[in-house]
Amino acid sequence: MNLKNKIIWITGASSGIGKSLAIALSKLDTKLILSSRNESTLNEVKTLCENPETIKILPLDLEDYSKFDTTVSEAISFFGKIDILVNNGGISQRSLAVDTDIEVDKRIMDINYTGTVALSKALLPHFISNNSGHYVITTSVVGKVATPLRSSYSASKHALHGFFDSLRAETHKHNIDVTLVLPGYVQTNVSMNALTGNGTKQNSMDTATKNGIPADVFAKRMIRAIKKRKKEVVIGGFKETGSVYLKRFFPSLLAKLVRNVNVT
Repeated sequence: MNLKNKIIWITGASSGIGKSLAIALSKLDTKLILSSRNESTLNEVKTLCENPETIKILPLDLEDYSKFDTTVSEAISFFGKIDILVNNGGISQRSLAVDTDIEVDKRIMDINYTGTVALSKALLPHFISNNSGHYVITTSVVGKVATPLRSSYSASKHALHGFFDSLRAETHKHNIDVTLVLPGYVQTNVSMNALTGNGTKQNSMDTATKNGIPADVFAKRMIRAIKKRKKEVVIGGFKETGSVYLKRFFPSLLAKLVRNVNVT
């Protein structure tokens, strides 16, 4: 797929993967809509992009999903249509299940799963009417391989796989593509912003995240997957990629390895 002149809406665009993806896509003659909760940071990202006159800012809070019909209408009004929605917004977790307040579990699911699904469903009639569209979802390797300290985060990512695999089958007749992107460790602030058991931010960088793939390198590989309309792609180091295959072919071995994995 040639992305030139494609209208691409990116959530979670103010930092990390979303920011790097916006910058990289701006070099491909695309038209972009950038969303996150922080409007000022989105405007900073816009200044780093090429052709900023073809970029619109649309603040969005994934927890406030009751208003998404209005949000989608506003997004469509910018350029007349949406070609690709990149569901990249989300939040991570760093806490044992036994130490995690149920309200924290709920908040992680509301942001990562319910908010993402609500936005995608609000846009779905537009894609069906156009007989085309492409959902790109940033999930995680833990959406396949659950690890310690990630119980609710992993559950939210597993849920996204279930929903969008089903949606892909339902909407195939409408020429709607679904690409699930599974990052391993990427150099972003995801661990800094991760919720602890009582709902506060961790405010520290995980060693594994610090040593992960640079976000700009990840974005280029993600764009290749989007262009190829991949159904699912794992983008990470050898250990993360290998764990997905172990899960499929040697689940008992993986279960033993995961017990002692260093996830910090």
